[in-house]
Amino acid sequence: MRDDPPVNRQRPNLNLIEIRMERYLARPPSVRRAAGVIVTATICVVIGGGVLMRLLDHAEYKNVWVGMWWALQTVTTVGYGDVTPKDHIGRIVASFVMREGIAFLAIITAVITSSFVARAAAERAAKEAADELTYEQHVDSRFDELTERLDRIERTLRELRPNS
Repeated sequence: MRDDPPVNRQRPNLNLIEIRMERYLARPPSVRRAAGVIVTATICVVIGGGVLMRLLDHAEYKNVWVGMWWALQTVTTVGYGDVTPKDHIGRIVASFVMREGIAFLAIITAVITSSFVARAAAERAAKEAADELTYEQHVDSRFDELTERLDRIERTLRELRPNS
């Protein structure tokens, strides 16, 4: 008998985003939930970027609202240009917000889209399995009918055959 070490069945430590994504993917996707995820992510980036710009480039951003206005323009890729970071640290924050605005939201959109595709594939597979089961039941019933008919024919033939 071998002495195998016990298998660690605990889940690895997940960060907040992984936990949220696991919960999101555990339930069937819907357009409403998908839109909620995208809006929530955008709001977080806008608020975080606006606060950081106010704290780090306060000469250009007189209050948080100006910072959030800039972050909203940046994350949505509109970029009016009425407020732009002048300080180096502000430009670093800006590059982060730009990358997050484009890449992060694109990744979220791709995950949501793949969950819709997976859901459609699962529904299609379930329908095909149900159709196959219905077909098998139909074939089985036809075999049962044929067996009954053959039994009747054999009984009739036995009744018609003279006793030997």
